[in-house]
Amino acid sequence: MLRRHFITLVGGTAAAWPLAARALQPAVPVIGFLSGVSPGGVYSGAVAGFKQGLAETGYTEGVNVAIEFRWAEGHYDRLPGMVDDLVRRNVSILFASASDLAIQAAKAATTTIPIVFTTATDPVESGFVTSLNRPAGNITGLNLMFHIVEAKRLELFHEFVPKARTIRVIVNRGSPVAALSERHVREAANASGLQLDFVDARTDEEIEAAFTMLVEKRIGGIFVMGDPFLSSRADKMAALAARHAMPASYDLREFAAAGGLMSYGTNLTEVYRQAGIYVGRILRGAKPMDLPVLQPTKFDFVINLKTAKALGLRVPQTLLVAADEVIE
Repeated sequence: MLRRHFITLVGGTAAAWPLAARALQPAVPVIGFLSGVSPGGVYSGAVAGFKQGLAETGYTEGVNVAIEFRWAEGHYDRLPGMVDDLVRRNVSILFASASDLAIQAAKAATTTIPIVFTTATDPVESGFVTSLNRPAGNITGLNLMFHIVEAKRLELFHEFVPKARTIRVIVNRGSPVAALSERHVREAANASGLQLDFVDARTDEEIEAAFTMLVEKRIGGIFVMGDPFLSSRADKMAALAARHAMPASYDLREFAAAGGLMSYGTNLTEVYRQAGIYVGRILRGAKPMDLPVLQPTKFDFVINLKTAKALGLRVPQTLLVAADEVIE
């Protein structure tokens, strides 16, 4: 059983919207679900988590709530048009996820429709909210904190594969969080005496190319940076690592479940469940400004023991003890 924990920075009782505002809501509220990535893959579990959170607040899709999905599939230029369409459809609330550009588009489109977001960046520094405790305005959400855990993940990977002295880092430098994540990883690598070989991957073709020239450059392992686009290619990347017999580290459990060696990071399904709860609470009358931005306090460490054996790796006992889940 995975342990899942979140923390709210302050408590608070949900306040009700004015009666006049409630009267404007349609008989069945409509949620505008805006995402920068493609449906399916790791995001199938995320959507399931979102719906579970809604159910916990009394909302079931097709019964007493409707969801309008909009998937940009990595074409971020489509996001403003998508959110404008949702606003024209008079949705009751917007959920913006899997790209800070989705949040920016939603925030630019409306100051009245409530917005719930998920982000990997600091939402205060990014300008999404004025405070984590009191977000203010019509917006609140959850911070996945990808960049914070990258250094720890590299340390775990180094302990797992100590012979790997040069590690290829696959990063989507088109992501707003990439530069900050890169800095944390470089600092951790310097402390461990590791050499990093960065490869920018923003398309499927570039992901394929990232798994070439491994022998020539004496690459001993693959480190995939946390990023919504890369995460949406979990099956593909795990298959490429297996094809090249390359130990690899990822941020989400779904990579390890797909055959990746290890993962360490936020539980995406749980994040989306919490987001669904926030959306449901707002539909029931809570104000976004009264719901503090949530941050995870627990990160899941998953080891795929079958993959480790296939790669001829011995798993240190310290890692087995520390793991939240061992896939056999």
